Amino acid sequence: MNTITILSPAHPLRGGIAAYSERLAKAFMDEGKTVDIVSFSLQYPGFLFPGTTQFSSDPAPEGLRIRTWVNSVNPLNWIKVGLRLRAEKPDLIIVRYWLPFMGPCLGTILRLAKGNGHTRVVAVVDNLIPHESRPGDRWFTRYFIKPVDACVAMSAAVERDIRAMAPEKPVRYIPHPVYDNYGAAVDQAVGKAHLHLDPDFSYLLFFGFIRDYKGLDLLLEAMADPRIRERPIRLIVAGEYYGKREYYEDLIERLQIAHQLVLRTDFIPLETVKYYFAAADLVVQPYRSATQSGISQIAYHFNKPMIVTRVGGLPEIIEDGKEGYLVEVSPEAIATAIAEVYDKDELPALTAAVMARKHQFSWENMVAGILEMAHPQP
Repeated sequence: MNTITILSPAHPLRGGIAAYSERLAKAFMDEGKTVDIVSFSLQYPGFLFPGTTQFSSDPAPEGLRIRTWVNSVNPLNWIKVGLRLRAEKPDLIIVRYWLPFMGPCLGTILRLAKGNGHTRVVAVVDNLIPHESRPGDRWFTRYFIKPVDACVAMSAAVERDIRAMAPEKPVRYIPHPVYDNYGAAVDQAVGKAHLHLDPDFSYLLFFGFIRDYKGLDLLLEAMADPRIRERPIRLIVAGEYYGKREYYEDLIERLQIAHQLVLRTDFIPLETVKYYFAAADLVVQPYRSATQSGISQIAYHFNKPMIVTRVGGLPEIIEDGKEGYLVEVSPEAIATAIAEVYDKDELPALTAAVMARKHQFSWENMVAGILEMAHPQP
């Protein structure tokens, strides 16, 4: 498996999947493989993308060959891309799957590409069953997975979903590697100064796109809990609204917590991510549902303990009381965990546990696992 094509979003598209795929490409290149990324010229139609823009203003990653070929809504384009890949005959196509909407597009490309009788296909699956389901999701996913030779699941929950939907497909769970492509950690004082934050306060961080399933409203209600309201604690909300902005603004006004918040609700450029994580004591993920989360792996990179809800694959990433706290999906439980961290002065011990465990989430492990799954199964 010396020539590898990664079929996935990549620069100039933005977001965690693009960042992951670029980092994965570099990990394979470090192993001496010849790698390129085939990305999207059109990823989402407007109705599927409630944010401001799908494109990043960050510079292109150095040393990567990225070809923006795929139009997700044009079947003629799918045929063209599939025939190109068939002719190129890469040893391996690694395809990212995160949304059933992409099933017809990716499934068609893979069927045609495999017509060369040579190329193997491994799907790296973030979500098989989406957080916010739509009619046709299962049909689209079944169409996608048919030409796939093997799957790598990003959480044990997704592994179970794949086994239930496609029991004939080899599948293996490999944890999401640590996101180490956001630069080196900086001191907390530097992070606060860069973001113009009051150094006399402690900060919590909610990071990433604001979507209903991520439970920001639960965390806002936790901030109104007297055990938190009366402390010198502020919450940084760093990420763009994906709909329902007015709902959150009304909730903040009703709870009277505006003075407890630092709202940075535009897209966060790559070079500033390290300052947000530096400024925070804790990263809070109050999700209502989840399969896995790249935010946890950014937290690991920056040595930040986490408070996460006990849903989906999140409990696979931290051990309760070690790298952070696992809590029930409620404002009361979230507030209790935050208060306990500060009451018991647990930040040093939690941080040490994060630093001790993060080596388990390596890119080398992901590369080795994908290559193992790429070979024909007995």
